[in-house]
Amino acid sequence: MARPRAFDETAVLDAAMQCFWARGYEATSVRDLAERMGITGASLYNAFGDKRSLYRRVLDHYVAQSIGDRITRLEGSLPPLDAIAAFFEEIIERSMTDVQRKGCLLINSALEVAPHDEEFRRVIADVLKRMEGFFRRSVEAGQKDGSITLSQPPDDLARLLLSVLLGIRVLARSRPERALLEGSVRPVLAMLDPDRAYATDARLN
Repeated sequence: MARPRAFDETAVLDAAMQCFWARGYEATSVRDLAERMGITGASLYNAFGDKRSLYRRVLDHYVAQSIGDRITRLEGSLPPLDAIAAFFEEIIERSMTDVQRKGCLLINSALEVAPHDEEFRRVIADVLKRMEGFFRRSVEAGQKDGSITLSQPPDDLARLLLSVLLGIRVLARSRPERALLEGSVRPVLAMLDPDRAYATDARLN
């Protein structure tokens, strides 16, 4: 009979996530991970496999508790245009409170790991498609209820929103300035709804 694990899997995944997030994939050793997770190297291998397998679990964990949660929460509770604006507001707030400038683990992975690993490239591409899908559904719903302009097709607007989002996440690592980040989003929101005022001295909406 297999022995039960003597640790909280969510807690050790959180610890591994923080370790990878702070150091990056290549610079993080199995010893670093075991120490941060509070388990032995043998327990790490038994429970999660090698470092690469653990990183995949960590990335899935990160996506579920951040990106997945945000999409579900905003899409189910706000009007389409407000959901888009709130998505960017939350991203900017995360960037402004990121004292260590760790950035987004998904984007970090896209830059560091995906170019050299076909599986991770597919995994990250799928998550980016989920975010694009959220933007596209929101745009389609907004065009249907009249809150978002019909001047551009939903697919193009969704891709634009995704591109701005990724740009903000990268930009914030070197210049985490609220005026800069909000100023990058405000014109896009104004394009979605030209009749809505987006003051330069106020938050996005």
